[in-house]
Amino acid sequence: MTFPIDRRLLIKGSMLGLGALAIPGAAAVLSASGFTHGVASGEPSASSVLLWTRFVAANDTRLRCEVAADSRFTNVIGGGDLTARGEADHTAKLTVTGLRPGQWYFYRFIAPDGSMSTVGRTRTLPDGDVARFGLALFSCSNLPFGWFNAYGHVAQRSDVDLVVHCGDYLYEYPVGTYPSAKDALPGRLVQPSSEMVTLADYRLRHACYRLDPDLQRLHALFPMIAQWDDHELTNDAWENGAENHQPETEGDWATRKAVAERVYREWMPVSEAAYSSYEIGSLATLFRLETRVTGRTKQLELSDALAGRGDMAKALAEFRDGPWSAADRSLMGKTQEKWLYDGLAASTRKGTAWQIIAQQLVMGNGRFPAQAIDWVPASAPDYVRQRTEAGVAASSAGLPYNLDAWDGYPAARTRLYEAALAADANMVVLSGDSHNAWGYDLGDKGSNGKRIATGVEFAGHSVTSPGFEAYVPAVAPADVAKALKDTNPDLIFSDTSRRGYVSLEISPATVTGAWHFMADIRSRSTALAETRQMRVRKGQRTLEAI
Repeated sequence: MTFPIDRRLLIKGSMLGLGALAIPGAAAVLSASGFTHGVASGEPSASSVLLWTRFVAANDTRLRCEVAADSRFTNVIGGGDLTARGEADHTAKLTVTGLRPGQWYFYRFIAPDGSMSTVGRTRTLPDGDVARFGLALFSCSNLPFGWFNAYGHVAQRSDVDLVVHCGDYLYEYPVGTYPSAKDALPGRLVQPSSEMVTLADYRLRHACYRLDPDLQRLHALFPMIAQWDDHELTNDAWENGAENHQPETEGDWATRKAVAERVYREWMPVSEAAYSSYEIGSLATLFRLETRVTGRTKQLELSDALAGRGDMAKALAEFRDGPWSAADRSLMGKTQEKWLYDGLAASTRKGTAWQIIAQQLVMGNGRFPAQAIDWVPASAPDYVRQRTEAGVAASSAGLPYNLDAWDGYPAARTRLYEAALAADANMVVLSGDSHNAWGYDLGDKGSNGKRIATGVEFAGHSVTSPGFEAYVPAVAPADVAKALKDTNPDLIFSDTSRRGYVSLEISPATVTGAWHFMADIRSRSTALAETRQMRVRKGQRTLEAI
């Protein structure tokens, strides 16, 4: 049975808490009560896990949580009391400790009137020697673009132990903007209809997304390690601002950022830590980074480098050798960088097989192919052709096309590569943000011009957000992929046309990554069109096809 998200369902299933009265029609929303948005879990360790739910009532409500070894709760082994607080939008979290490593558990919440939440399932991380571990990676889930079929597919799998969401869990735009009205899927309506800016806006948008049945089921079945990217705040955010934040009409950036982070922590099964690490026994250390706002330098713009300059080649060379290469540019900030580098070294010292870095942005090098000029249709506006020509010229000067990725922060990337090599890490990077599928060999060129192998990257395509295919619809995706690979020798695999997710099979000797491509997102289905696999062997630091 399909379950379209429209305003009727939102009114039935959501309440905003503080600030709700500022929203038109909020009186109807305020009639909702009880457990409105299922359950979720996250932040697992070998002995603990964080549990989440939402219970709406007129006042703060004391709930009881039960954790059991079986789905019928005949053997309740833990839990505790927690409060769904109105000032937290009636959400409630509890970290349950004293659990056994590597075990599946079931949990539920019970209200004072005896009503119960849905039953959730979660898992602690293993300890000691581990033969295998399964992980699913998601990013970029824009609800009006289509169904969250990728979530539904993982919910059917029995070989996944942990879910990682590396950002753009939701989007901030008003109705009719990304997607446009003609591209939006009927029935996949988001609220509020305006851009989310205020506390009430962010809460309502989270409430809307969390009514999706496949997302609710994913949360109910697996623990999730989640990290925001930019759209949980607003587009192209950085430490002190964002492209899609206008202070003259939307207020102070620090206030908006604080609101967005507050609501994210209310609605997501996450801790208060901006970044963290997780031990999967002796098999892997998983590092969750924050590369968006904690210490991120503002993104550079190629257009700024070329503005008012008649000699494009000279302007690009000065930009490449100056601002782009600046050593003080950072995605993480000094404190987080040191924490990560120390963590890589500590992980290898104790003999952990893999060092897995889950973060938001594509790390591999990406330059624009020369033939991209031919991809622009004759009917395209002049600015599209001008930007394409500038991108091709930038590639000729050794510059990347996406300055909002690690490509825009080459000195910071080199510092990470050097730290990984110094630690003798088996580094596997997990990424999102780009909406397309990429498999990269990572590393900088040495003095002899050859790349020094540093690690590999499995960059995931989006759940629903459109990729390259939306911008060059007349060009065959295979031709786009070939041109990109020919231009970028470290790019081992790419798909620029389909939506889905990545899964990882981790063993002591290999990490195998699989890009799963959904057959469709415009109708609700878990059918796959194709799966492509690559793997890295311990000590090799390069991808190989399977």
